[in-house]
Amino acid sequence: MPKSRIRKKADFTPPPSKTTAIKLRTGRGWVAPLMLAFFLIGLAWIVLFYVTQGSLPIAALNNWNIVVGFGFIAGGFVVSTQWK
Repeated sequence: MPKSRIRKKADFTPPPSKTTAIKLRTGRGWVAPLMLAFFLIGLAWIVLFYVTQGSLPIAALNNWNIVVGFGFIAGGFVVSTQWK
């Protein structure tokens, strides 16, 4: 009985690679400096309030200066959500 021929399978050729476009910068270079600025301003505001025993930064606000400082820090967290 004759031997059957072995069929050769075609070599695997991967599909052509898609050309990927170079991802351009999204223009969000302002996010990190603004976020850090808010954090540092808020921290400095609160520290200045405690060091001067309430006479600075704005004496008329009394203990609301702490809320202002935490407001700057919260603003830093809000800006940080835009960071990629």
